[in-house]
Amino acid sequence: MKYATTIGVVILFFLSCKQSQKRNSNSFSSVKIETIVEDSLLNIRAIEFNNNKLMAVSSIGNRYTIDVDTKKVLIDRVSTDTINFRASALVNNTFFCLSIGNPALLFKDDVLVYKESHPSVFYDALHFWNSNEGMAVGDPIGGCMSVIITRDGGETWHKTPCESLPLANDGEAAFAASDTNIAIVENQAWVATGGRSSRVLYTSDKGKSWSVFETPIIQGEETTGMFSIDFYDALNGFAIGGDYTQPNNQHSNKIRTRNGGKTWDVVAQDQTPGYRSCVQFIPNSNAEGLIAVGFEGIDYSSDAGDTWKPLSDKGFYTLRFVNDSVAYAAGKGRISKLIFKK
Repeated sequence: MKYATTIGVVILFFLSCKQSQKRNSNSFSSVKIETIVEDSLLNIRAIEFNNNKLMAVSSIGNRYTIDVDTKKVLIDRVSTDTINFRASALVNNTFFCLSIGNPALLFKDDVLVYKESHPSVFYDALHFWNSNEGMAVGDPIGGCMSVIITRDGGETWHKTPCESLPLANDGEAAFAASDTNIAIVENQAWVATGGRSSRVLYTSDKGKSWSVFETPIIQGEETTGMFSIDFYDALNGFAIGGDYTQPNNQHSNKIRTRNGGKTWDVVAQDQTPGYRSCVQFIPNSNAEGLIAVGFEGIDYSSDAGDTWKPLSDKGFYTLRFVNDSVAYAAGKGRISKLIFKK
């Protein structure tokens, strides 16, 4: 028995070494930033990438279509009106964009497919399960978060009644900071709320039924809570935020789940980074690699968020990965290509 125990310890040691080597082999030491579009009037919080096409919408209603191979940039407008877009989705070759404020306007390419008028209307994020089914989430109206869903490829959208959703807590809303309040894996979706109460709304059946999970992230003020959530698979998720009025505050602003969002743990407590508006898992990283961006910089974790390394002080609001070493990011004044170096 003693001999068997010794062999087991040796095997575990070598397995641990192999896992460490695998993790370290994917480590990033720096990031190269290539500016694609630069304009002082730009304020972009939603970008999409599909089939070598990058699309973005701005706070003044401009739509950017970028061929990443030729770097050709087409700038046009969805509407002649000045509209503040904060959420978008690129489904096959169809582009959806959703505005904040009253009235909320949702366009499918150049066609208005949904309009909602209410003093409190404010939509924050848009995401699709597949080419037919998608959802958008917004601040509470009538006692619950606003959730609209399409089942026909975005032709029509229907608002989920409060009777089918968890009741919102006092001061609970969401942030239209990076179009990443929604994370989707297969039929599931996780929605990050924020403000005085910051929880995760969860559906396992594409929005037909809902439950709610509590989180330990900083909350209690209108400017606190989760600003971004991402899931690597059905079990491993990460959320980040903080207080954007105190961006250097690193207390309880990074949380992780290993059980599909049922429970969350604070990681990197009182360690860098502080407030960030977007977090995304790095593809092919075994739920270990994460990049977070905010208006104060870019940060990287190779150990599922336990520790972080600042890569740049260039500010961005949001990013999307193309592969495990290239992403596109957007923010105030620019859209850029990020190339992560080992």
